[in-house]
Amino acid sequence: MKLSLRIWRQSDAQAQGKMVSYEIDEVSEDASFLEMLDVLNERLISEGEDPVAFDHDCREGICGACSLVIDGQPHGPQAATTTCQLHMRKFKDGDSIDIEPWRAGAFPVIKDLVVDRSAFDRIIQAGGYISAPTGTAPDAHAVPIPKQDADAAFSAAACIGCGACVAACPNGSGMLFMGAKVTHLGLMPQGQPERHTRVLGMVAAHDEAGFGGCTNTGECAAACPKEIGLDVIGKLNRDFRKAAIRAA
Repeated sequence: MKLSLRIWRQSDAQAQGKMVSYEIDEVSEDASFLEMLDVLNERLISEGEDPVAFDHDCREGICGACSLVIDGQPHGPQAATTTCQLHMRKFKDGDSIDIEPWRAGAFPVIKDLVVDRSAFDRIIQAGGYISAPTGTAPDAHAVPIPKQDADAAFSAAACIGCGACVAACPNGSGMLFMGAKVTHLGLMPQGQPERHTRVLGMVAAHDEAGFGGCTNTGECAAACPKEIGLDVIGKLNRDFRKAAIRAA
């Protein structure tokens, strides 16, 4: 495959960025999108140029590190797929592809396609934990949990914290991410002690970080590679209202 790439290049957080064009050929349709960028970077390094900086780690769709907006879509054109699991067979020979970083006020660009997502860490620090004592794992059936609750908690726990929801949201909101964490812990017996302080703390950290508010456009759920639904935002809002009343 031969491709024309337009990639956002920005030397550091203070620099003025711009789209830079590259031509690349002999790309295998079986290569992943990140492997295609590896090929480009190998060429740039051999030519004495600065390689394109981009986040990656496991390359198995688990860690949430990869974070590219491809032709205007977070993670690219394939639904329920992270950038690292996107393969070049989804594109055609001769295609022109635009590659940009996450675009959100709470995710400032560090370099090229790498953004600072530490705002998510601060949200987790504000309440994304439980106070259960550590030690030997209890038997799986020691604490009975309704299957409906267990299934919903498991689905919410699938969130990998990539930030595609924020990049897709026209308001730059992190409500889907936060809703997934609050739902996951709030449905489990172990998450009950902090249930109300959790949601108040996480919402405060979310707003302080500069994320926007949710207006229910649904773009976040459409972009989520783990197909987390809008219902988690509803659960977050219910918990927040209850917690605010209790704290009043």
